Amino acid sequence: MQEELVTEKSSGKSVAGAFRGSPLTGPATKAVPIGQIEPKAEKRVPTRLAELDRVLGGGLVPGSGMLIAGEPGIGKSTLLLQTAQRISAQGARFLYVTGEESAAQVRLRSDRIGKAGDELYLLAECDLERIEDQIAAVRPAVVGIDSIQTVRWAEVPSSAGGVTQVREVTARLLALARREGFPLLLVGHVTKDGGVAGPRVLEHMVDGVLQFEGERGQPLRILRGIKNRFGSTQEVGIFEMRGDGLAEISNPSKLLLGERRSDAPGSATAAILEGSRPLLVEVQALVSPASHGTAARKVSGLDASRLSMLAAVFEKRLGLPFGERDIHANVVGGVKMSSTAGDLALAAALLSSLHDKPVPANCVFIGEVGLLGEVRAVPGMGERLEEARRLGFRSAAVPAGSIPKNTVPEVQIHEISDVGQLGRKIRADG
Repeated sequence: MQEELVTEKSSGKSVAGAFRGSPLTGPATKAVPIGQIEPKAEKRVPTRLAELDRVLGGGLVPGSGMLIAGEPGIGKSTLLLQTAQRISAQGARFLYVTGEESAAQVRLRSDRIGKAGDELYLLAECDLERIEDQIAAVRPAVVGIDSIQTVRWAEVPSSAGGVTQVREVTARLLALARREGFPLLLVGHVTKDGGVAGPRVLEHMVDGVLQFEGERGQPLRILRGIKNRFGSTQEVGIFEMRGDGLAEISNPSKLLLGERRSDAPGSATAAILEGSRPLLVEVQALVSPASHGTAARKVSGLDASRLSMLAAVFEKRLGLPFGERDIHANVVGGVKMSSTAGDLALAAALLSSLHDKPVPANCVFIGEVGLLGEVRAVPGMGERLEEARRLGFRSAAVPAGSIPKNTVPEVQIHEISDVGQLGRKIRADG
C-alpha cells in the first residue's frame, strides 16, 4: 500500500504551505486545557530504506529534527544520500545541502551508489541565511544537511563547528522545520570523547539521535536509535558497506557466521540482542602462556572488564591458571557485544582455548556469568533460541531453569548452572 507523500509532485509545495517570514517568529499562541487538543497521528514520510524506517519507527515525522551521528568515514554521508535518492524517487522533493563537498562531487557519488529522482536538489553552501533562502525557493518535503558542523551563521561571532555556532544554527533550522512542516536530517561528526560538536550539545535539541557504528575495515554497519521521540529506541538497522553504497542486511547472523571454522578450539557462538533483534555472533579467544612479565589482556568488540572478571572467576572458582596466561578475545565481524548475555559464550571460548578442545559447532551459548561462577538468565531467551533454530543450530547451552525445554522443540537444551559444569562439559565433548 502506497503511503501518501508529504509533497505534491506536480507543484513541489509542502503541505505546510508557503513560507511566512522569519522561522523564529509566528502567530501568538495561548495555553488551552489538554483535553481540548485533538490527538492525531503524524503522517510519516517513508524513506523506503527498510532498516532506516525500522529505527525511525516507520518513517520521518514532518517538522522533526533527526541527527545522524558517527565517526568520520563511517558512512553517514552515504546513508543520507541514499535516503535522499529513495525519497526523491517517490516524487517528494529532497534538498541535500552539502558543506563538505561540491555539488559535482555529490553527483558523482550519487551515480555510483544508485539512481536519484528528478526531485533531488543539491546545494553546496555553508552560509545559513543562503540555505534558508534556498529552502524558501525550493520548498522541499525533506531537508538534509551534511554536515551541521560546516554551517555558519554570520550573526554569531564564532567559527563554523564551534559549540555556540552549531547550537545557534541548529536551533534556527529546527524552528524553520517545525514551522514549515518538513523533516530535517542533520549529519554530525562524533569527537574523540564520543560527543557531537563537543559536549553533546545537539543531542538535547533534536527529536532523535541515530548513532551509526562500525569498525574500520569491516563491512558491517549498525544504525542505533539512542533517542527517538516518535518511536522505540530498542530497534537497530543493519547494513553492509559495499563499493556501491550501503546494502540492507535482512540476515546479519548468516553474514557474521559465514566464515566460522567449526573445528577450531577457542570459538563459540553467542546469541545477543541488538535492540529487539536477535543476532548470532562468533566469539573467539586465544589463551597462551605469558611470554614475559604481566599477562596481557587484549579485546576487540567486547568489554575488557568482563574478560578480566571471567579470568578471575576461573582462577578463583576452578583453580585454572588464567593469571599467568595472555588472553586475546574478539567478536568477529566488527560487532560490539556490550550486554552480559554473551558471557557464557566468552567463557566457553576461553575454556576451549585453554584446554585446546573445540566446542560443538551446532551449539549456541546464552547467559550471564556472575562473580560466584553461577550462570544467570537473560531476557529474550525465546527470541534468541528461535534465531538459532532458523540458522540451523540444534543445541543451546542456557542457564539452568531459565526456559522450558520445549520452547523451541528443534533445539536441544543443555542447562548450565555454573562455570565448573561448563568446563567439565567442554573437556568431555572436546
